[in-house]
Amino acid sequence: MSSVSLSDTISELNPLTNFPDENPNPVMRLSSKGRLLYANHASQPLLQNWNQQVGESIRGGGMSMLCEAIESGIQQQEDFDCGDKVFTVVFAPVAGSDYVNLYALDTTGKKKIELALQTALDEVGLLKNRLQQENHYLQDEIKQVHGADAIIGNSKVQEKLLEKIGQVAKTDTTVLITGETGTGKELLARAIHAASQRKNRPLVKINCATLPAGLIENELFGHEKGAYTGATERKTGRFELANGGTIFLDEIGDLPLELQAKLLRVLQEGELERVGGNSTIYVDVRVIAATNRNLADSISAGEFREDLYYRLNVFPILSPPLRKRKNDIALLTNHFLQKYGVKIGKRFDSIEAPVLARLQAYNWPGNVRELENIIERAIILSEGPSLQLEEAFDLNLTSQNPQRTDKTIGEMEQEMMKNALEDCGWKIEGDGGAAARLGLAPSTLRERIKKYGLRRKAPAVVRYLSA
Repeated sequence: MSSVSLSDTISELNPLTNFPDENPNPVMRLSSKGRLLYANHASQPLLQNWNQQVGESIRGGGMSMLCEAIESGIQQQEDFDCGDKVFTVVFAPVAGSDYVNLYALDTTGKKKIELALQTALDEVGLLKNRLQQENHYLQDEIKQVHGADAIIGNSKVQEKLLEKIGQVAKTDTTVLITGETGTGKELLARAIHAASQRKNRPLVKINCATLPAGLIENELFGHEKGAYTGATERKTGRFELANGGTIFLDEIGDLPLELQAKLLRVLQEGELERVGGNSTIYVDVRVIAATNRNLADSISAGEFREDLYYRLNVFPILSPPLRKRKNDIALLTNHFLQKYGVKIGKRFDSIEAPVLARLQAYNWPGNVRELENIIERAIILSEGPSLQLEEAFDLNLTSQNPQRTDKTIGEMEQEMMKNALEDCGWKIEGDGGAAARLGLAPSTLRERIKKYGLRRKAPAVVRYLSA
């Protein structure tokens, strides 16, 4: 870039004398009508770009600047791109004359510096935005780590599950966690991330079922400034935030079909584009997905892409329902007693055998989450030193069957006993008996069978008729 400033050039020239051809910067003279009267050798790049020759009238942006300068009597300045060069051009009206002098400086270097500076500022802004959002997620992770329930259990099912987690955590393999609602799929995702080489980077989560379809793409991939009304600044997506770490896509079965192709591209190529952008962004992200849906059924229904399913289902993990690991109920119950006992301000030294038996006899359609709710509710409702389940279970049954709120406690107890007896083949005592399942003494169960008049259904009789 020339060391001669534009103001110095203007001050050194007398507009009423001949223009110095040896000046290293473009210098021209125009008539007030726009006719080019003179141009020095340094003006050639500008003239070539403008397709202009001496003696002709100027056109386009130059003519507009000339008219503004003449009408206002004030210098007008504009930048002109001339191929690989940028010139800052000043149209200076000459007082008391019919001329306008044109001075220009090659500001290519300056513009490059300004562009580089702006690019750097944009990158700093993007990095600041990313760090702020990462901080938000890290703070959330800290809260989750201190407030979350560990993976509790010593059943064979749970031991096998932990073994699989240990095997896959060491790799970057994509994991698909399936299982019923309330089985702790997010806890498994956290355990995988915590045992991986990416543990020092954040675990970024998104629930595909809780956001409107129009917002999920923004959340996953981010957007550029001006991508749509209200997009006043660039937004970093969850995949970018998880770069170098792990992203947990919860309820992946609810991801809109139109976004599944874009997710597939990230899984296959490790690249994405922000909404409203046209530049490719490369990310290094470990993906863990979870769903309580049967994705095979979703594929048959045309709601889930088969190719995406196979990309996600590299290492499948089934989060077992609580009814499949009832031996863990005692450990889980003690854990929730400690957790909520401290919060609520009550203490229970131990769980009585009938209480534990009833907990183990229940089928737990809501799994660990339902058990947690029952224990918290029972702590609130229990007045003495012993944990009381009756009222907590009654409220649970009522909430599960709101249309049956007219049932009495006796009717619900009768129904529960009848179901337990039928499930146990009307065996009352011993292992696998209905009394143990209900947490009742056999004698108490017999009394209530008699009280409610419960009877075993007679086996169906099949008659064979001769032809």
